[in-house]
Amino acid sequence: MAALALRKLTQKTRPDLADLFFYGTLRHVPLLELVLGRPAAAIAVFEATLADHAVYWVQDQPFPMIVAEAGHTAPGLLVRDLTEDDLARLAFYEGGFDYGTETLNVTAWDETQAQAQVFFPKPGRWTPGKPWSLRDWVDAWGPVSVTAAAEVMAYYGKVGCDRIADSFQAIRTRAWAKLAARQRGSGADSRSPGDVIVHRHTHAYVNYFGMEEIQISHRHYDGTMGPVLDRSALMQGSAVVVLPYDPQRDTVLLVEQFRPPVFLIDDPDPWMWEPVAGMIDPGETPEAAALREAQEEAQIALAHLEPAGRAYSSSGSSTEFLYLFVGLADLTHTTQAGGKDTEGEDIRSQIIPFADFIDRVDRGCFKDLPLLSLAHWLARHRERLRG
Repeated sequence: MAALALRKLTQKTRPDLADLFFYGTLRHVPLLELVLGRPAAAIAVFEATLADHAVYWVQDQPFPMIVAEAGHTAPGLLVRDLTEDDLARLAFYEGGFDYGTETLNVTAWDETQAQAQVFFPKPGRWTPGKPWSLRDWVDAWGPVSVTAAAEVMAYYGKVGCDRIADSFQAIRTRAWAKLAARQRGSGADSRSPGDVIVHRHTHAYVNYFGMEEIQISHRHYDGTMGPVLDRSALMQGSAVVVLPYDPQRDTVLLVEQFRPPVFLIDDPDPWMWEPVAGMIDPGETPEAAALREAQEEAQIALAHLEPAGRAYSSSGSSTEFLYLFVGLADLTHTTQAGGKDTEGEDIRSQIIPFADFIDRVDRGCFKDLPLLSLAHWLARHRERLRG
């Protein structure tokens, strides 16, 4: 967590510029620098407190909210002399969290008083949880929040904050996947930073998915630098794919749902039979996501997960990285009402004897690549699992 040098609060010299008090995540200096678009040394920042207020975690969310409570004191940062562009950048970022501002009196660390605007959630928008700690938040959510904010602010001036609000959960999911990707290594030959040159990188589109465009050149195997390439990528988070298998009954469970991309390519049958699958939420492990998705989509509890590989699903076009599992379970019932209404899911399931399942695989009856991969993995390991 970056530290700030304590400075005495001087008299305000530009009454036309704004002062804001930050009690929450923008106390994290790397995040504040990113949102304002300049280093902390170029920002007038002072340690301060707000009396008769307390800061709490938003229930079931990785960010805080402030509540008026007599006798409590909320620590924070007083940021002075913010320009119209600064305020627009802050409104764009905070607008995704559905916050507004109020003007209140704050106290600097040297006991100097000042007025500042404070971001407050709209009444009833959030439910407070436990008392919030900046250090705890930085440890658990600092890196993913800074990574997500980098994508958010890349769209400043391009889209409205309503679009960011609608896309923020997906943005945060992509940020969590990016942090995981930075730790990913295959043991391949080492490369040097100069082997890839980025000439231009733009964020072209944001919604449930993101789209980024890049002009890039990379070193060829003969040692020369290749030409500049114009490329784009569908930016996605990481996902789990799990094939439920009952070793006692020797059956598998598949789910079926409508897939818009399959419809868009003019496939006459866009309802796809697939394994259980879903995105890994920020803060979640692949194993926890697999167990959760099995319950949400198929309404079954998995007793054990067998790792069955992990890989990019389509490395030439998408950043999606898949964690594959075979999940052992007692498969005794199906559903006609799987999935979450809030995500627009309408899922049914079926249980198939393994022999029928692998026969349908061999006859090309399935169009989902992860399903085929898991089918072949299960065929190799089935006797061990049954034993």
